[in-house]
Amino acid sequence: MGDIRGYLKVKRENMACRPVCERVRDFASVSLVKGERESKDQASRCMDCGTPFCNWGCPIGNYIPEWNDLVFNGHWDKAYKLLEATNNIPEITGKICPATCESACVLGINDDPVTIRDNELAIIEYAFKNGLVKPNPPLKRTGKKVAVIGSGPAGLACAAQLNRAGHNVVVFEKDDKIGGIMRYGIPDFKLEKKTLDRRIDIWKKEGIEFRTNELIEKLPGGFDAVCLAGGSRVPRDLKINGRELKGIHFAMDYLVQSNKRVSGYNINENELMDAKGKKVVVIGGGDTGADCVGTANRQGASCVVQIELLPKPLIDRPADQPWPKYPMVLRTSSSHEEGCSREWSVLTKEFIGENGRVIKLSCERADAALKEIQSSGFEIEADFVILALGFVHPEPFKEVKLELDMRGNVKTDAEHMTSKNGVFSAGDMRRGQSLIVWAVSEGRRCAHFMDKYLMGESDLPVI
Repeated sequence: MGDIRGYLKVKRENMACRPVCERVRDFASVSLVKGERESKDQASRCMDCGTPFCNWGCPIGNYIPEWNDLVFNGHWDKAYKLLEATNNIPEITGKICPATCESACVLGINDDPVTIRDNELAIIEYAFKNGLVKPNPPLKRTGKKVAVIGSGPAGLACAAQLNRAGHNVVVFEKDDKIGGIMRYGIPDFKLEKKTLDRRIDIWKKEGIEFRTNELIEKLPGGFDAVCLAGGSRVPRDLKINGRELKGIHFAMDYLVQSNKRVSGYNINENELMDAKGKKVVVIGGGDTGADCVGTANRQGASCVVQIELLPKPLIDRPADQPWPKYPMVLRTSSSHEEGCSREWSVLTKEFIGENGRVIKLSCERADAALKEIQSSGFEIEADFVILALGFVHPEPFKEVKLELDMRGNVKTDAEHMTSKNGVFSAGDMRRGQSLIVWAVSEGRRCAHFMDKYLMGESDLPVI
């Protein structure tokens, strides 16, 4: 530990963002990576705890106190090696992970926690800038061939680990580019796609084969093992009166199209989902809903309202969610700061239309039990509605009969193997909709057991 009083001398400083008036005019990254001096100061706040609960709060077990100490002492190369040992895509989790580690930071008991996610991003960007991130193909191949179906964070983490073990890995993706939800589900202002492409280019040089525009309906032949790592993409609908009206869209359909437009795709005018000049209502208070808020503002919406069925969260940690748990508290994203009215405890009862298009929502207030409060009705004007209500289960493989759990996810044993021998599953397809860091953890863990299945034992880490 470089400075035993660092947390007393230095206060937490979050990552800076570009001015709102500037960033809402484009889809470039909102955040600005911290410099070396600022990162060193923030790393000095890490107390090098005897029992570092940040490790417990991180699903991939990042060596957080260790690389914070290395950053403080200027050993950026060693910090990068420790970070790379546990995380296949730190440049991405450093941008979009909700930082469950920070909620478990010991300093957070009575002070602001360490800026762990910002420090992680600073380390990996330093490594790229200074040529520390290089292709490192395996010295020897095992002769085993593995298929990974799905190129989201779970699939890519699994593929990267299996390639490290020396297997020949082929990643199949139904879309035209690699990345899954990271590519088309997350706006560029949160994750610029050049960040993703930079990592994919390294994996290609390390020997991973990527096949796009491959919609897999049955298991591909000629492989010694297969990992199913598709996303949980079947959206939760809101089946109320007026649902058939035009102008009502699923969040992921809207975000995917917007991302493609930003990437230069031409969209048929009849299929265009554009919020320009529209009164937008986003139904759903989660991160996906916030991404829709930011996207609508950049498209020039006249106003944006985000409504949520649940009550407004507390600002401080609730008593029933004590440290080191990840608390359900009020979180304000960069998208909310750009212009948005937020309403909680709102139950949408009906979509009201005119000439076949939605013009407003009929709503009621909900109590703590999410039940309708009588005579609390009100209306919200809207001609563009986005349903950001989460997802129910992954899209099934039509010609692959696998045992599913009660939620419709692929059922596996403790070693990630499905009901079909040699076929494994990881990520949202197995776990259900979850966080990116859990997807990375799932992919790495699945790779360990696939390697063990293929070779009888494995030196890959379990997480």
